Amino acid sequence: MISWTCKKFDELTAHELYSVLQLRNEVFVVEQNCVYQDADDKDQLCYHFMGWDNNKLVAYTRIIPPGVAYSQSSIGRVVTSPASRRKGRGRELMIRSIEQTIKLFGNTPIKIGAQVYLEQFYIQLGFESNGKIYLEDGIEHTEMIRPTEI
Repeated sequence: MISWTCKKFDELTAHELYSVLQLRNEVFVVEQNCVYQDADDKDQLCYHFMGWDNNKLVAYTRIIPPGVAYSQSSIGRVVTSPASRRKGRGRELMIRSIEQTIKLFGNTPIKIGAQVYLEQFYIQLGFESNGKIYLEDGIEHTEMIRPTEI
């Protein structure tokens, strides 16, 4: 059973922050073999949505206020731990992250920069692609928008 929590950066405990950074590095740097600057000075402005299973962080997103990454609110750093995949947790994580974003910022569009191979996953969650592909840290991405609550 996953327990979900959302905290501002200043509310994170040292253990929570370490777990977030550890999971993001495990997947985005090591698994995806992508050298990039994860600490981008946005974390301090964001909300951190975390899914815990027996005190182990297994799912995470960074919920970004409007005006930080885009003019709209955004969801980024979407990640599930490799050991907990194939259980529907990624879908649950995004559904709950969308709900949390609406709770925080109102029923307004949500913009994301999605890895292209996950485009259909996000379309199933109500996002629409602009079709333009760009490289971010050597990985193909596309910007997507989820209009007001569907």
